[in-house]
Amino acid sequence: MQAAELFEQKIKPSEVARRLRVSPKSAYQWHQLWRDGGVRALASRGPSGSRCRLSPRCLEKPAAYLDEGPAAHGWVEDQVWTAARVATLIGRKFRISYSVSGATRLMHRLGFSPRVPARRVAERDEQAVTLWKEATWAEVKGPGRPAGATSASRTRQASRDSRPKDAPGADSATPRR
Repeated sequence: MQAAELFEQKIKPSEVARRLRVSPKSAYQWHQLWRDGGVRALASRGPSGSRCRLSPRCLEKPAAYLDEGPAAHGWVEDQVWTAARVATLIGRKFRISYSVSGATRLMHRLGFSPRVPARRVAERDEQAVTLWKEATWAEVKGPGRPAGATSASRTRQASRDSRPKDAPGADSATPRR
């Protein structure tokens, strides 16, 4: 509605764009809408995009299902809700198809965040991994570069004296800038 007030004060759309920190294209579109329909034409029409496939009454159920945990719904490997699992759960319980990205948006709307499970082998031996990291990895990795071997300074322009005489542009009288 700030744009409408500015347009009523005969301020040009380019200035409105600068003041409201929007693109000039948006300001010109708003100006056209305002000219054709007044302040009511600039009113928000709500959020864009497709509407939620679950009814407001049904939205309470997925939250309750998520609170029960994945094991209660057949995923016993770990206690992690991934977006793919949530999409599958919604398909099973409501017979509604959700994409993984749609399930992620729904989870955020319900106050949850999807997790990516750690992919670890069930037979993993943590002591052997720790021993390997301390002994073998230190040998394989090596000492690395010495601290003084690198430089973070800007590259300096080469002097004309250090250029080879047969290099391109070496015979020009004035250096290029």
